[in-house]
This record gives sequence, structure tokens and C-alpha cells, in this order.
Amino acid sequence: MTTLPHADIEKLATGIPGFDHIGYGGLPKGRTTLVSGSAGTAKTVFACQFLAEGILQKQETGVFVTFEESVEDVRRNMRGFGWDISAWEAAGHWQFVDASRLVEPSIIDGDFDLGGLLARIEHAVRTVNATRVSLDSLGAIFTQFSNTAIIRAELFRIAYALKQLGVTTVMTAERVEEYGAIARHGIEEFVADNVVILRNVLESEKRRRTIEVLKFRGTLHRKGEYPFTVLPNQGIIVIPVAEIELKQRSSSIRISSGSPELDIMCGGGFFRDSVILVSGATGTGKTLLATHFMAGGFASGERGLLLAFEESREQLFRNASGWGIDFEAMERENKLLVHSVYPEIAGLEDHLIEIERIIKTFQPHRVAIDSLSALERIGTIRGFREFVIGLTSFIKQQEIAGLYTSTTPSLLGGTSITEAHISTITDTIILLRYVELYGEMHRSITVLKMRGSMHEKNIREFIIDSTGMHIGEPFRDISGIISGNFTQIPSEIERIRGLFNEDDTFTTPNA
Repeated sequence: MTTLPHADIEKLATGIPGFDHIGYGGLPKGRTTLVSGSAGTAKTVFACQFLAEGILQKQETGVFVTFEESVEDVRRNMRGFGWDISAWEAAGHWQFVDASRLVEPSIIDGDFDLGGLLARIEHAVRTVNATRVSLDSLGAIFTQFSNTAIIRAELFRIAYALKQLGVTTVMTAERVEEYGAIARHGIEEFVADNVVILRNVLESEKRRRTIEVLKFRGTLHRKGEYPFTVLPNQGIIVIPVAEIELKQRSSSIRISSGSPELDIMCGGGFFRDSVILVSGATGTGKTLLATHFMAGGFASGERGLLLAFEESREQLFRNASGWGIDFEAMERENKLLVHSVYPEIAGLEDHLIEIERIIKTFQPHRVAIDSLSALERIGTIRGFREFVIGLTSFIKQQEIAGLYTSTTPSLLGGTSITEAHISTITDTIILLRYVELYGEMHRSITVLKMRGSMHEKNIREFIIDSTGMHIGEPFRDISGIISGNFTQIPSEIERIRGLFNEDDTFTTPNA
């Protein structure tokens, strides 16, 4: 058995969602952590939330030292996150030390020390019996004083004094580049035992916030960058992809896809905790298959959640009605919830958190997302893959069946970018393709992959009419359908035409 080194260093849970996981329990207790980042990376929010979560979750008091913003500005700016700092001050849970006017301009070039400031901080800590201290931001000191050697010595003095008081401290500092020097003045990181870096990277005209634990002196932490977002009434939420572990339970229970023919092709239906990817060009029936997936759950007494990112709720209800499926009745019985928004209204991290919130509230048995391709365009490649991994992991942990749709760039075949990114983490892949036969366009369906189950290998005719979707007989004497480079013999077109009546309705072929 392998023993983790330095396991004797106690961690203090910050309470910031997701951060304590990548910190293996939080910040090293009783030590100083530098939180460094460029403008707009939420450094001040992190410093305030560190104190706020201590009060809200553990009834731990805190001291906030502000070097830059006024006390009133901090109070006002943090109200949007639901933190009533004034009330906490009145209750003796939060104490401010205002160092925003540390010295007068007339003595900037003279000798100085921060003894007076240190005395004020120590007094505040003892007054409220604080266990947490935040200093925001160290850069303001360097703009007031030119003697960096003295500043470094004084900062060491403050850090040492805080350690002697037994408090856990967060210091914030600015950096110029996202992947350059740790802090602007090259001194700040040497004052602290631990370093956390916040980034707000612009890539392909898209912003992506990440957090990285660069070092925890003498103890372990997870490596690499992790996405995070900042939300009203919540603050910072870190999305730790490392939290995803292959420990989910696996169910052998089958559920209906909503189509008896597709159930047969899948060996009896989908597994209850599986994730299904439906890939096809525009108009091949992806949304229809998702609609039947919702209807199949309703027929079994299950709740369904349909997350739509390309069509409005009204369009989805109208289309379902045209296929003989009554979404309104399902909604009245609280068996269906349709959430329809444009992807561009938020970032991928925000969408993930909102989806998780809706799932926890509605507690569906199955979820359909139509479509992932729409979400892909609002994030970076890495961000999108992390979003899908996080969503898939959450769905599996809840033992929910998930169905994702993905649009291929070619009408007659090919792999979509979305499919290439997520095909390895889905349990079942269903391909919908167009087939051109003598000047007429037809649709095909095949089950490309299904983990843990035998499935049919045939490529079948996929028909859409006024009663919804139907699956016909396999295409015979045709090859290359999936790739789009196919050939067929003349008799095949006559067989397909024979599947329709004069009123253009589908006739189920004999077995």
C-alpha cells in the first residue's frame, strides 16, 4: 500500500465549490496562499468568498485587509453574490482593515515599515477571534513604495506574524501575462507558502477562466488547470474535471428508446444509465428521435428533461404534435420539462452548472440534449470536451439515461467534430444518414456501437411520416452508406418504393 507523503499537514476547506477537491481538502491550514491573476480573473471575489464561505458554512470569522478598493466599494460589489458583509460586521463575524490610504505621498521616498498595519491586523484578528484573513491586493503596496527590498522584508514580517496567530491567509496579487511571471513584481510568490493562479484566457475570440494550484508547500494538490465561472448569488464555482472517476455503478436494466423497432436493433432497448449519441446531418431525424425518447419515458411513467439549444419550446411542441406526441399532456402531468435557450447567452461552464441545477431540481429519469453541436460553437475545443465529460459524469452518477444529438457537416456521411470529441465516452452511437437512390433522398439508421450488449449490425431504412419515426428493412445490395460513397442495384429502389401506400404512409414490412 502506497502512503501519501506529507499527509500530516491539515487542510482548511475553503467552501468554494469545486476548489477543495483540486486542493485535496482545501488550503493548508495556518499558512499563507498567494492568489495571483490578471485583470478580470476574480481575485477579489476569491478573497471575499474565502471569508464568506467560512462564515456561512463553518461559522468561522474573518478579517479583510483592503489595499486598493475602499471598504464601501467592497461591501457594495459583493452584494451581488448574496453576501451581506454589513450584517456580518454588525454580528462580529467580519472585520475590515482599510489600508487603501496606507501612507501620504510626501513620505513615499523615505524609510518606512508596515508595523502600524501589522498592529491593526493583529488587533482585528483578536477582536473577532478570526481564523481566516484575506489581503487584497499586494500590488497596491508596490505602487506606493519604490524600495522593493524593504517591502519584501515587511511582507515576510506580516506573513510570519499571521502564521504565529494561527490564521489561514489569502493574499491576492496582479500578474501581467496569463502564462508569464507569477506576479507583477516578482516578489509576491516568495512571501507565500502556496500559490494559486487564476487565468482569463482569450482563445479564438472566446474567454475561458481557469484556476491552477501551482504549489502547496509540503502537501499534495491536483495538477493542471481547471475551468471555473463566476455566477450571481453564488460566486466562484470551480468545475474539477479530475472529480470524474470511473466508479459509477452499471445497471443491466433496459429502458425503451420510444421506438419498438429501435429497441430490437439495440438488443432490447437502452441501458438505464447509458449515454447515447445520435449523429446525423440536418433533417435526418435527430430531434424526432429525441422526441420519441421523451415519449418512451412518459409511457413508462418516467420523467423526461429535454434541453433544446436550437429550437424554441413552441417549435418543439408543435413538431411533437405533428408526429402524434402530446408534449402538453406530458408537461401537465409533470412528466416532461423542456428547457430551451440559445447557447450564446452564457459560457459552457455556466450552462453545465445550470443543467446540473435543473436535473437536481426536476430529478428526471432521462435527459435529451438537442444539440451538442450548438453548444460546441460557444467554447474552445478543450472547454467543450471538459463540458461534455463533466455533464456525462454527472448524468451517470445520477443513474440517468442521457441522449445527445450531434450534427455532421456532410449530408451523406462523415464524422462531426462533436462526435470525434465525445464518441469514446458515450455508451451507444446511433448514426442517421441520407441515402440517394436514383434521384430520391432516403434516410438510414444503424447502431454503430453499444457497450455491454449485442446489437444489430444492419443499416435500415429510417422513415418519417405523420405518425413519427419508423424503421424498415435493411438496405440490401448497397455498400458505402456510412461513408457516403455507396452503390446499389436497380431493384433496391423498387423495394423501397413498395414500402409506401398511395397516401404516402409507411407500411410495416413482413418479417
